[in-house]
Amino acid sequence: MTYKMIVLDLDDTLLRDDQSISTRTKEALLLAQQEGVKVVLASGRPTYGMKWVAEELELARYGSYILSFNGSKVINCETGEELYSRTLSTESLHRLYDISKREDVGILTYMDDAIIVEEENEFADIEAKLTGLPVKIVPSFKEAVDRPAVKALMLKDAERLAEVEKQLQEELDGELSAMRSKPFFLELTEPGVTKGASLDRLINTMGITAEEVIAVGDSYNDLTMLEFAGLGVAMGNAPDDIKEKADYVAPSNMEDGVAEVVEKFLLKQFTQV
Repeated sequence: MTYKMIVLDLDDTLLRDDQSISTRTKEALLLAQQEGVKVVLASGRPTYGMKWVAEELELARYGSYILSFNGSKVINCETGEELYSRTLSTESLHRLYDISKREDVGILTYMDDAIIVEEENEFADIEAKLTGLPVKIVPSFKEAVDRPAVKALMLKDAERLAEVEKQLQEELDGELSAMRSKPFFLELTEPGVTKGASLDRLINTMGITAEEVIAVGDSYNDLTMLEFAGLGVAMGNAPDDIKEKADYVAPSNMEDGVAEVVEKFLLKQFTQV
């Protein structure tokens, strides 16, 4: 099998704990792109919070892609064209706010390149550090959120948020999608919005099959793309139940796991005689 695309989660996968990309990983991904392999960044992050990674890996130069907001948006890095976009309605966002109050969890969304919250929240501060977006504290969430947005995040400690996730998956089944991207981040999007579904849409425009795709991730919102791809790779730092569903387990994000995958499954394709 010749692989033509590699899809990479960012946090705890491509990025090290200090949010950097190792030299070995960067060099391997640049070499793969020089050989014609498409690199796709797939994250729950807003597009803005992914651009620096795309620039460092020269995705625009090689015609690669970004899947942001957990797959709600797909961007062609070379042209800047938005190939796909799904948003939550204002009514859905207001409903989620009411649910967050009922469940006593925090909530945020994104407006005008800012993170919108009604009160200070340590987890919103984490999102701000990850994305580079400022936190805007508003008097009324519903008044500030007066138009559709790509997604919302519910915020709480891991144990409580796991309970809320299970409940909302049942309560919102078929209406909205609820899935954790980190133990303390519960992502709420339009139904059917997943990294795997957006990846399927993307490759169908490119003449690439699922079997020709490698997907690498570490968390529950990565499962759809790991299961969709011909080769689904879990990082060594992923939970055991993610590893069990992967085709291959790479070293951790702190041990150049992505670089190993690129060298083992992509670059070797071009050195075989």
